[in-house]
Amino acid sequence: MPILAKQRLTDYRRDTFRLDPARRLRSKEEAVQFANERGFIFFWPIKGVMLPNLWTAVAGDRPVADEHDDPGHITWGWKDNLLDKRVWYYARILRRRNSILSLDMLPFFYALSPNYGDPDEDYLLQYEQGLMTQESKLVYEALLKEGPLDSISLRRAARLASPENASRFNRALDSLQFEFKVLPTGVAEAGAWRYAFIYDLTHRYYPNLVEQAGPISEPAARQQLLTVYYRSLGAASRQEAGNLFGWRPEDLERTFKVLFDHNILVDQVVLENSTVPVAALAELI
Repeated sequence: MPILAKQRLTDYRRDTFRLDPARRLRSKEEAVQFANERGFIFFWPIKGVMLPNLWTAVAGDRPVADEHDDPGHITWGWKDNLLDKRVWYYARILRRRNSILSLDMLPFFYALSPNYGDPDEDYLLQYEQGLMTQESKLVYEALLKEGPLDSISLRRAARLASPENASRFNRALDSLQFEFKVLPTGVAEAGAWRYAFIYDLTHRYYPNLVEQAGPISEPAARQQLLTVYYRSLGAASRQEAGNLFGWRPEDLERTFKVLFDHNILVDQVVLENSTVPVAALAELI
């Protein structure tokens, strides 16, 4: 079995994660460029999941600081400032955590979402099939009827404003974001904290997305996303990839086979000082 030297992988990730202090991100424009280079990243590091993230690329490889005046928290301002600029796609996607997708990768993700025909009507079919909760339906319909709303107004419009509905409302928002139906598109001075996300429907905010994703088959989308994932990590196990994307095991394995057959990835690679085989970029072997 081929062996991948630990230092070679470390050096590769040092570059893709922007760990070198000289390559840290200094502006929101550089942040957008970083997201475009990587294809998709987390906003913050996620425990147990290896993927480039905006915090580390700005603040270095350290935990997210609790202090609000930490220099690394400039990422929060960048994120809020860019929500309405349509320079990337920000929502709770990968592992249902705050994720940033490049606009080039967005159609590939959307092609794997449960959105097929008319977004104004498809959700009803999902609901009738038991694939959408009543709360998600209420939130979606409120945005469909009222247009963009801040989260405080959205809860009222969806008739979920009572305290006992808070967790159900948040779960509905998470599910709708995960399925590429809803996304935050700005910040409003609303609520007790004078800070609330403004939400809109994905197909309305990105009106060309349905058409862009239409010609992309699900196998082609998975191949593209898995390739981009390995270009960020260099090497990873099947389990790590599966945990990130949440695909069915048979779909994941078929995708790996195509990438192995096309010599994009190499299977059964052994990392130095490890006995667990992984898949790795062919260029690293």
